[in-house]
Amino acid sequence: MPNKKHKPEEIVAKLRQVDVLVSQGRSVAEAVRAIGVTQFTYYRWRKEYGGLKGSQVKRLKDLEKENERLRKAVSDLTLEKLILSEAAFGKLLSPSRRRQCVDHVVSKLGVSERMACRVLGQHRSTQRKKRTGRADEEALTADIVRLASEYGRYGYRRIAALLKSEGGTVNVKRVERIWRREGLKVPQKQPKKGRLWLNDGSCVRLRPEYHDHVWSYDFVESRTHDGRKFRMLNIIDEFTRECLAIRIDRKLNSINVIDVLTDQFILRGPPEHVRSDNGPEFVAKAVREWIVAVGAKTAFIEPGSPWENGYCESFNSKLRDELLNGEIFYSLAEAKVVIENWRRHYNTARPHSSLGYRPPAPKAVQWPAPLNGPASPATPAMVQRPTMH
Repeated sequence: MPNKKHKPEEIVAKLRQVDVLVSQGRSVAEAVRAIGVTQFTYYRWRKEYGGLKGSQVKRLKDLEKENERLRKAVSDLTLEKLILSEAAFGKLLSPSRRRQCVDHVVSKLGVSERMACRVLGQHRSTQRKKRTGRADEEALTADIVRLASEYGRYGYRRIAALLKSEGGTVNVKRVERIWRREGLKVPQKQPKKGRLWLNDGSCVRLRPEYHDHVWSYDFVESRTHDGRKFRMLNIIDEFTRECLAIRIDRKLNSINVIDVLTDQFILRGPPEHVRSDNGPEFVAKAVREWIVAVGAKTAFIEPGSPWENGYCESFNSKLRDELLNGEIFYSLAEAKVVIENWRRHYNTARPHSSLGYRPPAPKAVQWPAPLNGPASPATPAMVQRPTMH
């Protein structure tokens, strides 16, 4: 016959029975045999329940249950605190991030999925739901990560424009969702500075209105790996935002400025205005006389007012942010090649936000030649592209 597990009330009743039998003159051994247990069990019961009555046993039982409940509550609170401390700081807004956090807590602390979901506010059906994305989700994510790695200073809007230029059909909001899911972020820029306005409240006196209306140029300095300085003369068309030329050398003076402007004037024709700051290379008498002699006008900004040359200053900041801050030039020749490649990319491929995320000067698509035989000297190989009205 298997051993029966006695309840506390039954144990107290048997102990009282032994007391009655002993009071009648029987020995303890005989009384213990009468209740059907061994002496070892009897003395163990007596040590635990001796001197108690039935009502007191019930009260003791209730107290033990209450203590067990309190211990479990304290244990749960401690475990919840551990779960919250192990979870990511801040708000877990998306279900996918909550799902990742629950999996991390379960594997790290060994708690049940039910408890982790309850503490972190994740519904269990959401936790167990398998995410089904689009068929091209992985390929699109790889393209976004690739472009973000290649162009570290581009945000998701410019990345979306690059994807469209590569022939893809993608929504900006979808790119933003993947961008945030992958944790991509453009590093924080320096805080903006306040403007020092002129007395008359003006900021930019001359605004470009058409192609080759206003050109602006300015110097940017950098260093090669050996610590030696080199200068860059940047020339841009303020209306199209196109970078016309970047002249690079260890030293650049007014003669070099005239040399670069001469090449551009021959290639594109002189603009109506040439804007610059009041540096000694730009206000030199030879430069001013030469610009006036070729039919252009000079437009110097006020001293200490770089925002009046805002187009060129914006280009300079992009050049430094997207290229100079992330490159090491071991020689001047290497700097010339890398910077010229970046200038061509800036003009032909880089999406510009102020131009509707189109490049300033995209590559021209040549019109195909006629197919009826080879072209003769009188017949050009490329015909004129029809004018769009």
